Amino acid sequence: MIKPIVKDVLFLKQKSTESTIKDKQVADDLKDTLAANRSICVGMAANMIGYKKRTIIISMGILDIIMHNPVIVSKSGEYETEEGCLSLTGTRKTKRYKDIEVKYRDEGFKDQSLKLTGFPAQIVQHEMDHLEGIII
Repeated sequence: MIKPIVKDVLFLKQKSTESTIKDKQVADDLKDTLAANRSICVGMAANMIGYKKRTIIISMGILDIIMHNPVIVSKSGEYETEEGCLSLTGTRKTKRYKDIEVKYRDEGFKDQSLKLTGFPAQIVQHEMDHLEGIII
């Protein structure tokens, strides 16, 4: 189901709780909502559509990846950039890392690991900030 984008900063500043295998609807709603906003969005966190769950989605071009309970296990190449967000107006400065490795559970809740660099790494870091209640 396509969900409205949450803009309530008080809600967005709350930390998310661990996702479980029972949270399939969260992943499905993230996929539908990202698809509906694809022209202006490359990733989403569950709290952006009203769920306080540790689930994100990132667009990798033709492939969208759901990540339940993602954790960055390594990072390097710190840099400063500006980002926007569907939940906010305008852009803001933030620090990111060029290269990351993230461990997560996929849609079937199987453990996965992914090394990302550049813009895909930046997307994951932005969405993971949402899970911690960090707003750029």
